[in-house]
Amino acid sequence: MLVTQAIAEILKKERTEYLSCFPTTPVIEAAAEVGIRPIICRQERVGVGIADGYARVTNGRTPAVFAMQYGPGVENAYPGIATAYSDSSPVLLLPLGHSRAIQDTFPLFSSMRSLGSVTKSVEQLVLPERLPAAMRRAFSKLQNGRPGPVMVEIPEDVAALEIDPALIAAYRPAPVVRSMGDSQEISAAAESLLRAERPVILAGAGVLYGEAWDELTELAEYLQVPVVTTMEGKSAFSEVHPLALGSISGVMSGPAFKFFGESDLVLAIGTSLTIHGMVTPIPAGKRIIHTTNDPADIGKSYDVDHAILGDAKHVLRQLIEVIADMTGDKPIDPNDGPAAEIDASHSAWMASWIPLLESDERPINPYRVIREFMWNVDPAEAIVTHDSGNPRFEIMPFYRSNGPRTYLGWGKSHQLGTGLGLAIGAKLAEPEKICVNFMGDAAFGMTGLDFETAVRSDLPITTIVLNNGTMAVEEKNMDTSHALYGTRDLGGGYADIARSLGGWSERVDSPADVGPAILRAVEANRNGEAALLEFMTSEESAYSHMRPFS
Repeated sequence: MLVTQAIAEILKKERTEYLSCFPTTPVIEAAAEVGIRPIICRQERVGVGIADGYARVTNGRTPAVFAMQYGPGVENAYPGIATAYSDSSPVLLLPLGHSRAIQDTFPLFSSMRSLGSVTKSVEQLVLPERLPAAMRRAFSKLQNGRPGPVMVEIPEDVAALEIDPALIAAYRPAPVVRSMGDSQEISAAAESLLRAERPVILAGAGVLYGEAWDELTELAEYLQVPVVTTMEGKSAFSEVHPLALGSISGVMSGPAFKFFGESDLVLAIGTSLTIHGMVTPIPAGKRIIHTTNDPADIGKSYDVDHAILGDAKHVLRQLIEVIADMTGDKPIDPNDGPAAEIDASHSAWMASWIPLLESDERPINPYRVIREFMWNVDPAEAIVTHDSGNPRFEIMPFYRSNGPRTYLGWGKSHQLGTGLGLAIGAKLAEPEKICVNFMGDAAFGMTGLDFETAVRSDLPITTIVLNNGTMAVEEKNMDTSHALYGTRDLGGGYADIARSLGGWSERVDSPADVGPAILRAVEANRNGEAALLEFMTSEESAYSHMRPFS
């Protein structure tokens, strides 16, 4: 048995169904031979994005794997790997490596040296007999603790060697372990929650990866505490729930701004609380309960009052049980909770945005596209993601997800074009869902040709391009250069490109046609066609509406 065949057999033992990939690597052929379907991308960066989207939607229950060649293949995959790393997405990377005899020769690219900063771990297979242990370590790291991409490099000469089949027959999948929180810290945190006058729960992606959404809802309802999510945690709590505030970032809904700003205690569950450019920091003066499964998060960005190390699902269950014991199992009456105040805040906030959300202006206001999408697509039946820049900040405050992983939010590392691969991976994981990515024209220029990957792979997603013909988000940064040389302006007809790539497409110029066009795209998806809608939009910039806490 060749090493590559042994790798495929181990992937099969670990329940792998798909291999996102780009030639040249013999792992593709070996995987196909054992019934693992290869998904061939147009560029490696998008291929990693496909595996990333698949990993997010499946929560790692079936492995997300990406394989590529050495050198340029790994180099081109780097941005996608960085995104997966920043968002703790469990993707197994299987790059081919240069032969051992030449791998340290200038200027050959080294996966081992170069990917260490954007992976949870890197390991090189130096001898065939070490393969089972290397793969077991990789899968253990994927499934335990904070998730993240893990790499096993296979040097080209090692890939062609033989391995004893008995070693592979004896391979056993790595165990998955989850930990509970310290009981004393749980009790202290519970007491703080009960004493708080205006607590808020901040839920991150750890709630999603821990599949702790039922426990989150149960705790919020028991205490009648409003819930806000991070960008990446969006959909961990149904945003049509009466206690939902939406997501919080550089932009946020009116209720999120109000309740988060006025809170006296924040229970941060399943989030690293990392301070970065795409999030508004927690205002000073609030007590913080921080629960995470990674000790590196504790104290990283904030002084916290209570720190709990443990799996989100277990910790939430512990809190529920301790609080029930402290209160004599008497949950707060919903009529005494903040639901009515949240609803009034949301209604007032939405009313202030109606001029944009229902605008009849031409070119089409991008907020009108988002409003029409929300009117015409059931959020429980969809998986939606954004792209960088305006699309992200225009959709996140308004779109109300309804169910875990019905929205894929991201933003710590934010390369343009990421959303397309995520949507394709989501469709691979949930074929019955309407999988949609919103992107701008600049993002299409980065990765748009991989729309053909969705067409060719029979993964009928919908791509919505908000085409304003310029980089509106850069208005403040490129004022002089644009005035002199038109540096922000872009051009292209993306509906025509999508049609030439074999997909269904429409270009929409009139606000009145937005809703009907969205419904036609959904119908095209149901007929097995990948769809692209190109909306000719105005230069409305989401950044002009950003407001930090004072």
